[in-house]
Amino acid sequence: MTVIVLTRCPVGLRGFLTRWLTEISPGVFIGGPSARIREALWKEVRQYADTGRALLVHSTNNEQGFTFDTHDHKWHPVDHEGLVLIRRPKEQPAISSAAPPSGWSKVAKRRRYGR
Repeated sequence: MTVIVLTRCPVGLRGFLTRWLTEISPGVFIGGPSARIREALWKEVRQYADTGRALLVHSTNNEQGFTFDTHDHKWHPVDHEGLVLIRRPKEQPAISSAAPPSGWSKVAKRRRYGR
């Protein structure tokens, strides 16, 4: 089983993937191509994704039963003691140059404005 998820990718790439996979929702493709075809599809996705993002999930013989790969994605797969997990980047709060409102404690100001 293979699943490819596209975000902000060209329509032509979606059309290309429908030759081999079924689009079950906008940008979500599922199917059962061979490993050779899956690798060729993933190569095309990486080449033509432009500014978009892509995620590939496919079944394999491991503890989880699947593995995945990403392209221009903020979340990255990380091997953790034999399990592949997704590492999300820590969100940084927006730093405002405006002065904090009066009445805020020193701790609240440090948390919010990093001062």
